[in-house]
This record gives sequence, structure tokens and C-alpha cells, in this order.
Amino acid sequence: MFIDEELKERFELSVNRIKEIAEESGAGSDYFRHVAMHVLYVLKAYGCNPEREDEEDTALCATEEENTFGYEKDGEISREKYSLDELRERNEKVFAELGKTAYEKSYLNPDYAEEKLGSFGKVLSFLYFELYNLPMLIADDKDFDVVILLELFLEVYIIYTSEEKPSLKAVEEAVYYYAFDYSEELIRERIEEILLPVEGLAYDICMNADLGKEDYLYYYGEYIGDNERGLSKYLAELPEEEIDKIAETFVNGFRKGFITMNVPFEGKKTVNIRYSIGQERIVRAAVKRFDEIGLKPIICRYAVSRVNRKQVIKQGFTNISCNLQCDYDHRNDDAFFLNKRMVERKLDIMRRVYEEYREDAAVYAGPAVIESFGETTVEPVTKDSASVYTDPQQKLYVDYSVRSGEIVNEYIPGDKYSFTIIAFPVPEVHPDFGAVFEETVKLNTLDSNKYERIHQHIIDALDPAAYVKVEGRNGNLTDMHVTMRKLADPEHESQFENCTADVNIPVGEVFTSPVLEGTHGTLHVSHVYLNGLLFKELKMSFEDGCIKDFTCGNFDDEEKNRAYIRENVLQNRDSLPLGEFAIGTNTAAYSMANRYDIMGKLPILIMEKTGPHFAVGDTCYRHAEDSRIFNPDGKEIVSKENSFSALRDTEPEKAYFNCHTDITIPFDELGRIYAVYEDGTEVDLIRDGRFVLEGTEELNEDL
Repeated sequence: MFIDEELKERFELSVNRIKEIAEESGAGSDYFRHVAMHVLYVLKAYGCNPEREDEEDTALCATEEENTFGYEKDGEISREKYSLDELRERNEKVFAELGKTAYEKSYLNPDYAEEKLGSFGKVLSFLYFELYNLPMLIADDKDFDVVILLELFLEVYIIYTSEEKPSLKAVEEAVYYYAFDYSEELIRERIEEILLPVEGLAYDICMNADLGKEDYLYYYGEYIGDNERGLSKYLAELPEEEIDKIAETFVNGFRKGFITMNVPFEGKKTVNIRYSIGQERIVRAAVKRFDEIGLKPIICRYAVSRVNRKQVIKQGFTNISCNLQCDYDHRNDDAFFLNKRMVERKLDIMRRVYEEYREDAAVYAGPAVIESFGETTVEPVTKDSASVYTDPQQKLYVDYSVRSGEIVNEYIPGDKYSFTIIAFPVPEVHPDFGAVFEETVKLNTLDSNKYERIHQHIIDALDPAAYVKVEGRNGNLTDMHVTMRKLADPEHESQFENCTADVNIPVGEVFTSPVLEGTHGTLHVSHVYLNGLLFKELKMSFEDGCIKDFTCGNFDDEEKNRAYIRENVLQNRDSLPLGEFAIGTNTAAYSMANRYDIMGKLPILIMEKTGPHFAVGDTCYRHAEDSRIFNPDGKEIVSKENSFSALRDTEPEKAYFNCHTDITIPFDELGRIYAVYEDGTEVDLIRDGRFVLEGTEELNEDL
């Protein structure tokens, strides 16, 4: 590290000045002294040795050959310098302020920052949140990112303390120009991370570390809690054949996706593997299997910098034990630099960098995701002290989302790659974690042939329908009328996809892109987690397939309820279309969740298979509408677009929304699903939460 002498000098100058701030008193001294002391502790704890004056030891690594995380220059993991107790102690101290009690009195918390710093609270809390990511940047050898953050801290300090009355505008401008001036480097860095198969930190850990020891977990520079430790320990004790079976299911699902989606596999060279810390043994086995089919792994952390990071979404490897309230408090911190000038700059950089790596994008096979579920969930508090988008910024957010999606699709077309997702629990899911894990493995390997056969009965009943009705019970107010297409050639065409265990593991749903015109009604769920956030009494009304009104019961204030949905489901829009209607058939998953009382902890990947669900946003076939896809019975799936995605060639800016959120109605809230034919004939599929269509009764055995 620090091959660049100029960067090394900038680092050393910054560290020496931060030492001085840690000793000073005066205006805002508590905040700046506290942050300075935290930064110095992190740099020392992770081997940056800021207290030493000799040139060699002030660099971000101990020597050129070996850095503090225990990696040698050739990439092989060497023996860690610290004992396990020292690693644990360092981890707890570095991330102490993420603890629930400590967070209340931390400058990371916008409420506390506002209480202590007044109008400066938002921006200075944002600054501290960015600096709190230093351990990850150091672990990833991101010298440049470290240096520019330290320099931003110093610039803000100078502005705040140089005048008798500091200027909030000047501080916010410093943050804005930090993001604007360095967006070229930060966006380039992110695109390179997601396209290039570099054997960096995570690859070395997954492939070379001793995964039977806890020590390796602390190499990541992330907070490590009981979930990461417990999951790693549990997987370390599983027989090799069980790990191989999991990896085989995962990789085969990815490979089958190319066949199912009729996408050419030839020429593909890379796969982006995303996982939760603690799952490395599965990743190691998967990497070996991907190698057998000619794919090199791309393994990178989620976007750390707010310049690249989108709300609370973390795409990449990440920890499990995080402070969800803290992430939620800072989800809109890009409000400090979200304006039209910044949007245009980011889009211009994206296009130039993707063009530079056009060939690498062309051989990208897609993401392979291992999700985790079962961690303690929270109902986040919406704070007035946190950053919030203005109305113009909400429109810019939507504009950037749509246009950046178009750029990505230009270089990585949606009909040219596949994906797969599988999920496993973490120890916090239930006291009998081992039993839940074993049950989940069984769910992920259910007999696809059985479900394919049952699904065909459902599809045969749905295909001739003019519309489908979905009605709730037990207090559920759902009453949806879903318009279907009239098939031009029923002998060779189908409206619904027979979804078994390929890209979406586990098995268990039939789905379609419904006709928007004529689709109407009310969708209601008493309790649901969407994008990691709890929604109580979520209710949406639809007219011509688009959301007309929405509310929930999270807050006493109706405006807060609407704002919560608008931001976190509608992605700062007033409406979204219905992109999918599906019937989940995995009653085994539903039964397992009820048996262990973990329904609220299931990921959407499994939850969507446990009942009928509606997705708002894009269809499941976004950017792949022109691909010819066939069901196992040989019929072509023709319901792949709606009146929005039909504009993809003429008005592409109106065709897609770059979001897709599934909302599932559990069987115990489901009254009836029935198909209505043109002559008025009604055919029941589900009544009072049970399958009644002939050929599907077998699904009730698990209910």
C-alpha cells in the first residue's frame, strides 16, 4: 500500500493534524475531539500506527510484504498477529457505538448530533458515519478513500472553528464538493469492483483462510457479532459432503437459469458472488464448482461510500449483525449532494467507465446470491433529525435510478445474463438454530418434479381465465381483480411460468405479468417485512393496475405512514404498476415457519413461495421481454410485458422503474383464489387457505 508517495504524504499530514485535534478544546471540541480520537484508535488498531513518527510505520501497512490483516504480497493468508481475544476486543471497541444503548448517545445518531450541535447535527452526523467505515476501507486497501475522508474531516474542522460563528452553508458545500470532485474515482472504483475478477480480500479469506478458526472473521474490518461467529462455527462442523450438496444446488440453479431463460451461456467468464460473513465455507465450495463450468468469481463488498450506496441496500458481501436503525437514519445522506449537476456527472462517469470495460461487461454471467435470514428485526424510527430528500430531490432520485438502469442494461443487457438466489438462517433465528438450518436445506432441495406436476394443474386452470380474484379472510381486506390475457394460441402459449428451483431457490410458484388495464382492487397484509423494514397493516388500492392510494399502521400520523411507504416501497414515487401476480405453492416452507414461529423472519425469497403475492414495480422479465421462454410442457410464456415495459423501444425512460417489491398474503389470511372464465364460470384454486383444485391437494399435507 501507499506506492503513491504523494498519497502517503497526504495521509501522514492528515494523521498528524488529527492528533492535534484530539488534544484541542474550543468550539465544537467535543464532537471533533471525539471523532479524532475514534479515527486515531481505528488507524492504530488496524495497523496504521499513527502514534509513530517514523515514515515506514505511518503507512497503512506494517511492511511492503505483509499488512496488519495478515496477508502476504502473493495473496496467501499468513498467521494473524493478534490473539483471538485481542481481535474480539478490537472489534468491540472499534464498533462500540453501534450498540443499541451506546448509539443513543453517539454522534452517529442524528437525534443526539442535533441535540449537541444544533443545525450542524445532520451534516456532522453524516461525516462521522462515513468515517465509521474506515476499518472496511483499510481492509480493502483503499488508500485513496481513506485519505480523502480524513481530509474532508479536516476541511470541515477548519470551517467550523475558523470563524466565531461557523457557516453551515460552507460545511455543506465542503461535503458537496467532496462527493462531486471525487465521484470520478469512487464510481470508477465501484464499477471495477463489480465487473473484474480480482483475487482480493474476500477471495483470499474464502479460499485460503482456516475457516475452522474464528480469527478469519475479523480480517473483514466489519463488526462481527454472535450471528457471524455462530454461523461460521456451525458450517465449520458440517461434513464436507453436506457443504458440497449446498454448493451444488446453488451453482446448478445458476446454470439452469440460462436454460430456463433461454440465454446463451457460451462466452460467459465471470460470476458475482454475494454472501453474508460467516458463509465462507459455502462460498469456497461454490467457487470450485463455478470454476468447473468456466466462471471466475467476482467477490466484492457492498458499496461503502454514500456516493455509490443506495438507501439501506447492500449488494456484495456484508456482515449480519449491524445496527439497522443507524443504517436507516443515514439512508438519505446523499441529500447533501443530490442535485441535477451531480446526477449528470454520475451518469456521465458511469457511461464512460462502462464503455471502457465493455468487454468485461459482455462476459459477465450475473449475480449468484447467498442471503441470510433470521437476525433480529426492528421497526425503524423515522427521525426528523435525519437527512431527507426535498421534493425536487425525490424526482432526481427517480430520474437517476431510471437512467442509470438504462446505462447498465446497455452494457449488461437483461436478456444476456442469469442469476440465482438461495438463503440460509443465522443463529439468531431460533434457539434450535441447527434444526432450522437443516429444514432450510431440505426446502432448498425439494423434489422439483413434484412441484412442476402440481404447478401444471394450476396453470391449466388459470390460462383460460378472463380474470383472477384474490380475497382475504380473518381480517384481511384484500379484494383484488387481476386481468388476464386472452391467448391467441392456447395449444402452444401460456400466461404463467412454471417456476421450479432454478434461479429462485427454493421451489414453489407460478407467476405472470398481469394486464394492467382492468386490474383493480385492494391489497392488504397485516404484517410484512419489505426491503428489511416492517410494515403494519399495509394497504394499497389499485386502478388499472397502478397504485392509486396507500397507507399503513406504523405511525399515529397518517402523513408519516404515507411517507414511509412512498420512500421505501414506491422509491420516492407517487405510484407504481403491478409487475407480477403469483401463487406460491411451497406449503412446506409455510409449515416450517409456523412450526418454529419465524414467519416474520423469512426472507422474501422464501416468503413469496408461502402464498399468493403481488409485486409492485417492474415485471419479472425486465429487459428480457423479447427472449422466448418455454414451460416444461413446451408452451411458450407470452405474458412477459405490460403497457409500461411495452414502451421499451419507443420511450425507454417510461418503461422501467428499477425496483420490484413482492408483497405476500399468508395462507391464514387468504380466503379464496378463483379463476373466472369469459362465460362466467368460476374455478376455485384455494379456499379458506387450502388448495382445492384437483391435482393440487397434495400441497395441503404440510398445512
